[in-house]
Amino acid sequence: MIRNSDKFILLAVAISFALSGYLWFTGNREEGLFTALWVPSILCFGIYFKLMGIVGNK
Repeated sequence: MIRNSDKFILLAVAISFALSGYLWFTGNREEGLFTALWVPSILCFGIYFKLMGIVGNK
């Protein structure tokens, strides 16, 4: 089941990924790489809180 919080995390990942691609292909390679590092960080953040919610419900 996908909750609203999951949608917001995936939206943040999609925006970060699109922004990093845009920056990379417009010649701002360092900024693109920096922004690309946000994608796994945001996903880990979302997974952590999802697991905390599952463990908290038990």
